[in-house]
Amino acid sequence: MIRPSDPERQRLGRTFEALCRIESPTGNERACADWIIEQMEGFGVAVQEDRAGEAVGSNAGNLLALIPGSSGRSILMCVHMDTVPLTAPVIPVIRDDGWENEGDGILGADNKAAVAALIELARGVSSAPDPPQMGLEMLFTVAEETGLNGASEFDVSRLHSDFGFVFDHASPIGEIISASPTHMLITAEIRGRAAHAGLEPELGINAIVAASRAISRLPQGRLDPETTANVGVITGGSATNVVADRCRIEAEVRSISQARLDEVVTTTIDTLQDAADSASCDLDVSLQKMFSGYRLSPSERSVALAQTALRDLGYEPRFVVSGGGADANALRSQGFECTNLANGTERAHQRDERVSTAALEDNLALMVVLLERAAEMLAGDGEGFSAR
Repeated sequence: MIRPSDPERQRLGRTFEALCRIESPTGNERACADWIIEQMEGFGVAVQEDRAGEAVGSNAGNLLALIPGSSGRSILMCVHMDTVPLTAPVIPVIRDDGWENEGDGILGADNKAAVAALIELARGVSSAPDPPQMGLEMLFTVAEETGLNGASEFDVSRLHSDFGFVFDHASPIGEIISASPTHMLITAEIRGRAAHAGLEPELGINAIVAASRAISRLPQGRLDPETTANVGVITGGSATNVVADRCRIEAEVRSISQARLDEVVTTTIDTLQDAADSASCDLDVSLQKMFSGYRLSPSERSVALAQTALRDLGYEPRFVVSGGGADANALRSQGFECTNLANGTERAHQRDERVSTAALEDNLALMVVLLERAAEMLAGDGEGFSAR
């Protein structure tokens, strides 16, 4: 089994700590991107930055780098630079054999645990006396947390790789994400009629009341093993002495089954319309697909390679269905084969987020084995690879 040496573990820890200290909430990834570029160029790896930031409201674009292999082939490894919003400065500390934020806020291990591992992988590969047989292509994306926006703007025709991996599922290492849902955002604007609530309330039509009727009847929670629905935001009204003439509802539906997704979205819209009609309100509804879902095929090369690499490290691969999305959704929707792998992060997006030192190190070990095993796959079955 391949594990980082003591100097490699120490360097990985320093890299992770440095990354976590760089604030990079979605839209403000510039400092993180500059730090990554500096590190990469410091060990001789050129980095290209696209213009995705202009399209997604970020001050940085996606970063793409390649360490060529002697075979002329490569595999992609993808991570994202942004985090959810901070509630406190990030001061990484080690407690109970794991990294946590000393303050009351996220650590940023989602996804900087994987970012740190990928940087250290690149450092090791680029400093080796001979080029790797299998090349390493690296994609660092922006604006993942708000809807996979950076990866959606990325042009996959720029990739040289045959297939790739995304390291962005906050669960124990060993899990392979076998399916991920399509995510639909539903925004409803309910319009009633304003009136003075004390002088002539009978002249008003309360949009908040209509909205509450709709919400009480909407499908919510886990509807079946592959489908969820939720009302997350409701805003409306202007003052307690005014009958509210506006109310806005933001809801979502996720499902791995397209038919089930369509069914629940239709039910949601019909329920909203019925509630608005019964209160003599007007309704405007808009739909936005945040990302498309997928199911892995067991025959995919990335799936087979992931299982082999995990077993090499002593993990028994476990296939899990995710209720969330990752950059794998965006890349796969553009026709690029990739598999999302768990990175060992715990309690992502929570104030007590952490990652164990063992998981951080095994992230790096997994990347090393994936690259080595990909080269063996190429040597043993060249026809199984198709150059892009």
